[in-house]
Amino acid sequence: MQRPASLAGPIPGPFPVLMLCLLTACAANSGIPRWFDSIQRLPVKTMAVQGHRIAYLDEGAGPPVILVHGLGGSMWQWEYQQDTLSRSHRVITLDLLGAGLSDKPEAAYTPDELVEFFGQFMDALNIRRATLAGNSMGAALVMGMALRHPERVDRLILIGGMPSGVRDKLASPLVKRAVEARAPAWIVTLGNWFLGRGMTKSVLKEIVHDPELLTPAVLDRASRNRQRPGLIPPLLALIRNLPLWEEGFALQIKEIRTPTLIIWGAEDRVFPPEVGRELHTLVAPSTFELIPEAGHLPQWERPEAVNPILLKFLEPTQS
Repeated sequence: MQRPASLAGPIPGPFPVLMLCLLTACAANSGIPRWFDSIQRLPVKTMAVQGHRIAYLDEGAGPPVILVHGLGGSMWQWEYQQDTLSRSHRVITLDLLGAGLSDKPEAAYTPDELVEFFGQFMDALNIRRATLAGNSMGAALVMGMALRHPERVDRLILIGGMPSGVRDKLASPLVKRAVEARAPAWIVTLGNWFLGRGMTKSVLKEIVHDPELLTPAVLDRASRNRQRPGLIPPLLALIRNLPLWEEGFALQIKEIRTPTLIIWGAEDRVFPPEVGRELHTLVAPSTFELIPEAGHLPQWERPEAVNPILLKFLEPTQS
């Protein structure tokens, strides 16, 4: 499969925002399917959190591990970890409020509100304490949990995590333009419907290092999900709340005392590896693993390299 060709010329106006809709091909859905079909078929469960319907997977038994997707993402980001980790752990993978198959209410979507939501999600599952794993902005959420509720976080896994100074550290011009755009939701929604498969391919190659992984099936899934209703307002709210992250949890990263694993793709074009190494220096009880030939989703691109690292980190500690 040939590397997808970039769109000719600069991407105009609000349309860079749409690339965030495609980062992991998530979207809203007015009806939640009974099954999650990826590399395996798993039953999709739902429950109410803060009065809103949340979709999630819950497999395995043992110490709980909760997997959290990033901005514009959904649970399929972790499709190569759900089965492997559930052989020794209870593994919960959710679509966050405002993402994927979960409800998308009108809400502020501030970092504080998302941390409060996440705590209530754990309460609803009767989970007092868990290992939390987050990719990209999902890493920001789980760091917020470790800072606000350290007693509830056993271990922390940050994959392509969120640093402080996000705008300054973004390496991809396309992602940077998307984060800095200030278009109204209706314009972005309209553009989202009319931009075609070529845009999908161009966007996905920003986060995936190996273009051979962008198979027709992956692109079809991305295109279908991109056009489900309700996606844009929560996405724009999250982007516009980035200053609240900078003014709040980002300033406290060095206070994290939870044992932490940091995994980074060596070819990450969103946040380059030096950003991960800086995060490693800020989080004192952390280890850093660089994954060759992987971009911003190393757990999806290189599960054969990432999964053994995860399993080793999750091994029971000697008491």
